[in-house]
Amino acid sequence: MVENKQKEQTTGKESWKLKRYTVIASVVFVTFCCCTLFFFMIYRYHGFTDYWRKFVVILQPIIIGVVLAYLLNPVMNFQERHLRKLLKKKIKSEKKIQKTSRGIAITGSLLFLIGIFVLLFAAVVPAVMTSIQEMVTTLPQEVNQLVEWVEEFTKGDTEIANIVNQVIEKVSVGVQSFLEEDVLSKVQTYVTQITSGVIYGVKFVLNLLIGIIVSVYVMASKETFAGQAKKIIYALLKPVQANVIVQTVRKSNEIFGGFISGKLLDSAIIGILAYIILAIMQMPDTMLVALIIGVTNIIPFFGPFIGAVPCFIIIVLQDPLKGLYFLLFVIVLQQVDGNIIGPKILGSSTGLSSFWVVFAILVFGGMWGFFGMLLGVPVMAVIYYVVEQLVGYFLRKRGLTPDTERYIYLSGIDQDTNTLIYDQAITKEETKEV
Repeated sequence: MVENKQKEQTTGKESWKLKRYTVIASVVFVTFCCCTLFFFMIYRYHGFTDYWRKFVVILQPIIIGVVLAYLLNPVMNFQERHLRKLLKKKIKSEKKIQKTSRGIAITGSLLFLIGIFVLLFAAVVPAVMTSIQEMVTTLPQEVNQLVEWVEEFTKGDTEIANIVNQVIEKVSVGVQSFLEEDVLSKVQTYVTQITSGVIYGVKFVLNLLIGIIVSVYVMASKETFAGQAKKIIYALLKPVQANVIVQTVRKSNEIFGGFISGKLLDSAIIGILAYIILAIMQMPDTMLVALIIGVTNIIPFFGPFIGAVPCFIIIVLQDPLKGLYFLLFVIVLQQVDGNIIGPKILGSSTGLSSFWVVFAILVFGGMWGFFGMLLGVPVMAVIYYVVEQLVGYFLRKRGLTPDTERYIYLSGIDQDTNTLIYDQAITKEETKEV
């Protein structure tokens, strides 16, 4: 009897294990099939990509409106916060204060956006277009002047002069051949592209106008949208899982909002500062150079180097000595930005080290181009935060500390006591510091 019971128990355990392994194998197989099907739909089935593109084009006004609302949200919050303090003295109803302050703040944010566009088109764009036209017309003369300056600077050193002259001649010949062969021979193609570009530009302007209207609705009802999203999350998931998602989204918003708004403000300050100092130094094409410095400064780490190259070429063709002064100015300006202006504005909004900043720019820049270089750092910061929270959760579940410094000199963990073990070569003072 006992043997029969033992056999029944063993057979029951074996059948349960078999069912369990069968379920696991089925789940793995279904997951693999779903992943393969998803890969096929995205990368192989062209109809799916076509429908996806059409869907994105249809949603373009909504996307523009949401992006504008997100960018203008800090401006609206700043105005609304100060307006509430003023309206509390005159209006007693809290609802009226909220509606009035929100309406005025939204109007002020839109006026701020319109003011930026007016400033760009009225002051910046004409100056930049004038600088580009002058560069195109005076390019051969500037190249000859640069060659003469090099010959005078080398003072008879024919070897250096020949090398520099060859480089300058190759660059100028390349530019001229590009203008004559590529540009002139493909005029019809460029005309067609320009026509389609004009049509696309008109559509984009219409979508932009609709997007501005959408942004007004988004800014006016942002709390309602946030509440509806949370309601859906808590309806579909358990409270523990939903809390993690809500906390992660809140942290992501904090990282993205702080980084984007701070970086835009930092780049605007750098561009204005560059324009003032370059105007005092009487540099050529001041507005164009300052605009390039300000725009490229949006890209972390590599932005200053990317912007310095075309600016240096623009200046050195007109005045080689001022080109050298410009390089010194860029070095000083970026040191001031990296050590004083940037930390004051951005602070520790991302929490990433220099290595992960470079890693994010290279990886996401290679995947998504300019927008990848711009948004790669906050995306990497969110990924870093999620991984850090997961690692900390599993370590605490095992009774271990999540403090990174405690693992620097670690040589192992005791299996019985679950305590950290350090190498004997490390002194007690070093372990105490850790």
